Amino acid sequence: MNQNPLKQIVKLQKEGNAVGIYSCCSANKYVVEAVLKRGKEDDSCVLIESTANQVDQFGGYTGMNPQAFMDYVCDIARKYDFNMKKLFMGGDHLGPLTWAHLPEKEAMKNAEDLVRAYVLAGFTKIHIDTSMKVADDDPNTRLSDEKIAERGVRLAKVAEAAYAEYVKSHPDAFQPVYIVGSEVPIPGGVQGDGEGMQVTSVADFKATEALFEDAFKNAGLEKAWDNVIGFVVQPGIEEKDAGCTEYDRAKAADLMASIKEYPTLVFEGHSSDYQTKYKLRELIEDGVGILKVGPGLTFMAREALFALAYAEKEIYADRTEMQSHFIEVLDKVMLEDPSRWQKYYTGNENEIRIKRKFSFSDRSRYYMQNPEVVGAIDLLMKNLKDGVPLNLLSQFMPIQYTKVREGFLTNDPEELVRDRVINCIDEYLFATHQKEIF
Repeated sequence: MNQNPLKQIVKLQKEGNAVGIYSCCSANKYVVEAVLKRGKEDDSCVLIESTANQVDQFGGYTGMNPQAFMDYVCDIARKYDFNMKKLFMGGDHLGPLTWAHLPEKEAMKNAEDLVRAYVLAGFTKIHIDTSMKVADDDPNTRLSDEKIAERGVRLAKVAEAAYAEYVKSHPDAFQPVYIVGSEVPIPGGVQGDGEGMQVTSVADFKATEALFEDAFKNAGLEKAWDNVIGFVVQPGIEEKDAGCTEYDRAKAADLMASIKEYPTLVFEGHSSDYQTKYKLRELIEDGVGILKVGPGLTFMAREALFALAYAEKEIYADRTEMQSHFIEVLDKVMLEDPSRWQKYYTGNENEIRIKRKFSFSDRSRYYMQNPEVVGAIDLLMKNLKDGVPLNLLSQFMPIQYTKVREGFLTNDPEELVRDRVINCIDEYLFATHQKEIF
């Protein structure tokens, strides 16, 4: 068996080393480029994941199936001459997520096909998530952990069979590692302000772990259970429209202490976006081996694009017809199709207007592949191809201004966007020390 190097995270943590990895959950071009560029510079491994609603066998909202997403990321990796052995690809929330409106038979068949497609495309980190109800589950009763574990085992069987098939033609392929659990944050973030969120209790974690372990072993999946490295819990973190619920290690102390009783497991922390680098470091020190981040990275890319658009407005103030009007175009397409933000943003008209542009939950990320938005970005880049005047760069991107002046960054609009994302990445690298993994 080709042991997955991600298992090294568990080994290092159990030896008392505060080492983990951040997981980039994004398909945004600038984000993926920034992650791989910074990984190359840092000589560290990189973990990039796509979510079930983002990439599936039918295309997801990105229009890419798992193989297409794998090819997309690998093409960018080669562009940066990234060491492909250090690139790990993951599938996030793989299960009946996007088919929850269907009966179990149909929803789980689609989920099985989804997992199979991911493994056959070479993904080696599989988050199995069967925590959501489907159409024929009782809407008035909590979905039992037994049912969640039973459905999770079905997907693990499919993944194991798919790997056995895949490794025949890819003999060097790493064995997939698995992430499980039932207390899973909502993919894409919570609705509202996230208040009322509770740290997972030790009793709930232990009971659910025992159910999953028994279900795997009773199904003859001992080998697969050996490759379960992470358990999803709620350590008490969540992003909000204008902030986040910060990690409080005192409130999570009992939960974090409990993971020390499991020599083959670490916690996986979702919604780590917008924690300070010191809070991220505390999470790693306390037993979270994998930090998931998505909107925190795309927010930085959006912020950089807005900064460039503000500079463009100044440069072309007397030639408005030449401007990209990126900010206005993005808002226009969001208003034309409010399906991906409307239920998340509440308040009066002006409050919602501000959230569409600036919310930390960054629902605008779902619209970046819209042809009109892509066209506006292309024009913005064309208009600034010779660089941003330093006085405007200082005004709108002061961190990048300093790097340009010191010779560490090229005054190129795309490089400026990537570097703004890298500001966020560096906070995760501070926390994880992931270059020690592999």
